[in-house]
Amino acid sequence: MISLPRDFVLLQVVPELNAGGVERTALDVSSAVVAAGGTSLIASAGGRLEPELTAGGGELIRLPVQSKNPLTVAANLFRLNKIIRDRKVSLVHVRSRAPALSAIPAARLAGVAALTTYHGVYNARSAPKRWYNGMMTRGRHVIANSDFTRRHVLDTYGLDPRQVTAVPRGTNLEWFDPQAVTTERLTTARNFLGIGPTERRTVFLLAGRLTRWKGQLLAVEAARLLKAGGRNDFLLVMVGDDQGRIAYRAEIERAVSAAGLDDSAVVAGHFTDMPAAWLAADVGLVPSLDPEAFGRTAVEPQLMGRPVVVAAHGAPVDTVIDDETGWLFRPGDAEDLARRMIQALDAGPERRRAMGRVAMTRARQLYSVEAMLDGTFAVYAQVLEEAWEQG
Repeated sequence: MISLPRDFVLLQVVPELNAGGVERTALDVSSAVVAAGGTSLIASAGGRLEPELTAGGGELIRLPVQSKNPLTVAANLFRLNKIIRDRKVSLVHVRSRAPALSAIPAARLAGVAALTTYHGVYNARSAPKRWYNGMMTRGRHVIANSDFTRRHVLDTYGLDPRQVTAVPRGTNLEWFDPQAVTTERLTTARNFLGIGPTERRTVFLLAGRLTRWKGQLLAVEAARLLKAGGRNDFLLVMVGDDQGRIAYRAEIERAVSAAGLDDSAVVAGHFTDMPAAWLAADVGLVPSLDPEAFGRTAVEPQLMGRPVVVAAHGAPVDTVIDDETGWLFRPGDAEDLARRMIQALDAGPERRRAMGRVAMTRARQLYSVEAMLDGTFAVYAQVLEEAWEQG
């Protein structure tokens, strides 16, 4: 049960309210604040999730906080400072770099504690970019969205470890529940993914937008090696939005054909019902070439009772117990990926199901919305207590 101070008012500052992990987490926190008797404000440019925010009792304060224009930042700072004072805000939670430019100084001027959530590992090849990224460390506390991100923040900025807390992103367990997927939804998913009703091969599902660093071409090369080694007992399915990257999608499709995989690999496109998609598959595949900051596509299949084959870098490493809930392989190494895929194939359905059960139990404990809320509100309590002690 979440407990809040009397007359608690939370102001979250979010660039936009469109679909995404940052926005979803902000709305989950907003609803929890309201449910616990507090007031939830979100300063944002708004977006598709506005109706959901208001349905949960939150209030939108429309501001162009996504802008990095110096004049707009200055105007946002003035308005946020006034909002913090007028609405008697207890705590300011900043969820992105551009809003931090105005929100952190505004909170400081109003004498109110601010904290941030560090959602990713940002590139910093120049001094101005390092300064910009560093805005996310200038509040009283940093919430990192994974242990990997926390280590990055500590290594990069040299903060006191007590001021950086890992709180993994929460997942809706009512949605990611195998028992909740109807036969109709499962059939729709299988049809979309190209998994026939009599399919007996082991299905590897790679979910992620079609962009090179997500590793689709690496997966195709690993599948080619499997085929060259005489394995015909698998089907590789790649699902994800190309977001206009038509040339890259065509490159993947050419690679599939060149590898002789037209009957063993599918590029399925964008699909929204991922719980049903994971249930239609046998093994999740996460071959990202760059480290993932959280690794949602490693967590979701485990929540649906599916083991995963994952590149051994970034946050997904923390989500997988090697040879218990999945298999780790050397990042970027097609031969090692193929070796691990063979192990998944040879494990057989019974062992994969057993691994999936262990994975699901662990993932439901660590990556639920409830666990995220508990971790977030524990940080809120710590920040408020420190602010009170320091006057």
